[in-house]
Amino acid sequence: MSVVVIGLNHRTMPLDLFERLTFDGARVPKALAALQACDHVTEAVLVSTCNRTEAYIVAERFHAAYQEVRDALADLAHVAPEDFADHLYVHYDDDAVRHLFRVTAGVDSDVLGDTEVQGQVRDAWKVAVDEGAVGPVLNLLFRHAVETGKRARSDTGIARGTASVSHAAVEMAGEHLGSVTGRTVLVIGVGSMGRSMATALRGAGAGRVLVANRTPARARALADEVDGEVVALAQLPDALAECDVLLTSTGATSVIIDHTELEPALVRRGDDPLLVVDVAVPRDVDPAVGRLPGVTLLDIDDLRRFAQAGVDGRRREIAAVDALVDEEAERYRREVSARAAAPLVAALHSRAEDVRQSELARYAARLDGLDDRQRAAVDGLTKALLAKVLHEPTVKLKTLAGTPTGDRLAEALRHLYDLNDLDG
Repeated sequence: MSVVVIGLNHRTMPLDLFERLTFDGARVPKALAALQACDHVTEAVLVSTCNRTEAYIVAERFHAAYQEVRDALADLAHVAPEDFADHLYVHYDDDAVRHLFRVTAGVDSDVLGDTEVQGQVRDAWKVAVDEGAVGPVLNLLFRHAVETGKRARSDTGIARGTASVSHAAVEMAGEHLGSVTGRTVLVIGVGSMGRSMATALRGAGAGRVLVANRTPARARALADEVDGEVVALAQLPDALAECDVLLTSTGATSVIIDHTELEPALVRRGDDPLLVVDVAVPRDVDPAVGRLPGVTLLDIDDLRRFAQAGVDGRRREIAAVDALVDEEAERYRREVSARAAAPLVAALHSRAEDVRQSELARYAARLDGLDDRQRAAVDGLTKALLAKVLHEPTVKLKTLAGTPTGDRLAEALRHLYDLNDLDG
């Protein structure tokens, strides 16, 4: 079996097509169920963010599993496989491991060193666990990935400065406005991205932070956190008429603001310009809004270009992160190999214990005169002798597992101790 990642992102395909192949939180369980239903997939985690949609699977047969996953994504997104198949990228085994570790470390994000992607990977793993979609292989892989992300941010400077999509969005808005200090800002959406944007706005000195969401209680909770104000969805026209900038990032599957909703607000605004920053994928704002007089519309592509301008310092950290990723990938490989050696180690110890018990039974008559304390001493002594004799072979089996030397050693032990029927 192989670990395989099958993915796509808005850098590999047109944004409007990519939007159709993203999965918000509510759709992920259904997508995981579809992946689990594939005949050649035994485990699955789906990482779907504004930057990427990636299916991490354990595949029994690579080519068959690839086709099944591609077709499952097509069915879920109502897109013909041939419309996006050429945009897919695939990594397997060591390359898949290294890819996930680099993603979690933030070196494969639109904002280099993205501090939010580690949480997104962790959340995707948790959802897959809750849905019963993962087993020992992906559990081990994702645990190592999250640990790699933590090390990358603590041991290197990859996250120094602006290193998240939400903070970059606020900085981009500030650059276009001159500053967000004292400005009235409307935030739509209170997920992790919306929450981070609202927090960043307050830190940047925004005057009023208006918060809107389809769930009023969640809007109230975020507004309380940032000393903001709640705006009911029915009051959006009023809020759009008075705000300087709109930042939106919801999980909606279609646009929530089109030009017909904005036009009345623009009439009330007069000559006051409006900046709209839409970092949702799929987009929350109809692209036609950008053609309205007085409106500047920025989306995820604009954010990517903006973020690239400030990454020179963090780019110098890529080599250090890649070295760390290589180190963590090797640590992961050793643990996988050690786990693979576990059945043989258990078989060796079981065979040795059988011999010990057999010998104790053979000498039972001679030990008849011993009391309970003496019998316990004999039992303990023979167990200790076995443990010492087996210690070195056990360590070498685990340490060298997965290497040519380890394979030769394992085969020799199977042959010498007739373990072929015990370790499978």
